Amino acid sequence: MTAHLSQGVWGVVATPFLGSTLDVDEASLARLVEHYAGIGVAGLTVLGVFGEAASLSAAERRTVLEVVIDAVDLPLVVGATALATAPAIEEARMARELAGDRLAGVMVQVNSPDPRVVAEHLGAVHAATGAGLVVQDYPLVSGVTISTANLAAAVGDTAAAVAVKAEAPPTPAAIAVLAAALDVPVFGGLGGIGLLDELAAGAAGAMTGFSCPEGLLACVDAWREDGYDAARDAYLPYLPLVNFEAQARVGLAIRKEALRRRGLVLESGVRPPAPAMPESLLPQLERHLSAAPVKDA
Repeated sequence: MTAHLSQGVWGVVATPFLGSTLDVDEASLARLVEHYAGIGVAGLTVLGVFGEAASLSAAERRTVLEVVIDAVDLPLVVGATALATAPAIEEARMARELAGDRLAGVMVQVNSPDPRVVAEHLGAVHAATGAGLVVQDYPLVSGVTISTANLAAAVGDTAAAVAVKAEAPPTPAAIAVLAAALDVPVFGGLGGIGLLDELAAGAAGAMTGFSCPEGLLACVDAWREDGYDAARDAYLPYLPLVNFEAQARVGLAIRKEALRRRGLVLESGVRPPAPAMPESLLPQLERHLSAAPVKDA
């Protein structure tokens, strides 16, 4: 049996790039994950959508993972971008090879609306690698839509599942069904925009790429200690920034520019086809960051 993911906040790590060639910025990456470790996250999610893993070569993915492993001593969830089984196994093998006992799970995307196909896919990845699996339902990225009932059936048939990352809106409704049906923790994502409602629906925490993860921690910790009203109060100062970062198409660029302005990365470039941040939004980003109760690096 594989151990379920710990409840709480799992920081989803951006991949910083440098210059016009957008090479991986290893120094900024190390500084970023050290910040996550310093604020007390439960673990890190590397090579996910926020990490622009689909734009990285196999060698760059290896470099990113090696930098993170060397920089911090935290459990890791490592994303697999492929929907097909054979390349997903290759990605999972690399994660297992490099992370070893630090690997808390490989995040594998739902690849079919048919729960039998999904369960067979997940089972094959585990059988080939021995890795625990975080099942990610993110139709905006994968292009695959599965019903919540079918997702629950697929995960229920996967003994190696260690968590579910539910990112098919409306997430609170899906999380309520999944949390009731499954014995594995269910995490929300989508930049934290539904975090309060997801916690109320039974979420185990957050696994997302918000530029101020301190806000996610404040919300989840308050929920655990004092319930909904305290979590709402703790999260309110961050919600304007959460909403601002959730803008379609440019959300990734906004978050990376926020990380740059916080001093956590040197540059904020994104790789095509992701669009750059519109300059017209920069003053408003600065207003939101100035109001967020965090300390810059």
